[in-house]
Amino acid sequence: MSQNHVSGMESSAISVLKRAVELDHSGRFQESLVCYQEGIQLLMDVLKASVKDDSKRGHYREKIKGYMDRAEQIKSHVNQLKEDGKYHEQIRISEDATGHSYESLFKPYMSSFLTEVWVEDPYIRHIHQLYNFLRFCEMLLKAPCKVKKVHLLTSQDEADSGQQRGALSEIKESLSAQGVTLDLQYSSTIHDREIRFDNGWIIKIGRGLDYFKRPKGRFSIGYCDYDLRQCHETSVDIFHTKHTKTL
Repeated sequence: MSQNHVSGMESSAISVLKRAVELDHSGRFQESLVCYQEGIQLLMDVLKASVKDDSKRGHYREKIKGYMDRAEQIKSHVNQLKEDGKYHEQIRISEDATGHSYESLFKPYMSSFLTEVWVEDPYIRHIHQLYNFLRFCEMLLKAPCKVKKVHLLTSQDEADSGQQRGALSEIKESLSAQGVTLDLQYSSTIHDREIRFDNGWIIKIGRGLDYFKRPKGRFSIGYCDYDLRQCHETSVDIFHTKHTKTL
């Protein structure tokens, strides 16, 4: 393995672990745990590649042990909060912030045990909102889990129900071809926005899935990659419960 490649892995590890510490200090423990785990794995890869430098190997071993100890402490703390039903974390997305794609936001809570998802959002009606839901479903399909059923409870678009129903029907058919069932229901009284995973995680976003700003143009940065898309200001509350409800 070339020295440049090792240096690149080391830089990546430092970046990820720096983010882990920042999240840790902010009380965003589940997210920090994921970053610690990714950073530790990168450092272990660097350690394996540094076979001829004993001083570096000792340095990496010490760093890995420190980060692993902290990751275990966080894991125990989070597990205890989940056991007591007291887990609550809040993420604030500031106006015009970037880096908050669905993958970035939901990844820490999508374990391999995830098989069923409930989405309660009154605003899956207009074209851009329907695309948001489609992107959310695509994110579920790419995740390291086996989601088999998605429930969507939303309100009906009274101005153009045909467009809404047609789009959701197409999404349902497309998901079915991937082995995923979409259970679609409408409500005229729905107001709250909530996403539930059957592994116990509950994510409540103030603006629901519709927290991205309109891009400046079809060929503007952020049009395709939602990590580069500017956001509206909103808050995200994350809870954990042993019992998930059926919407």
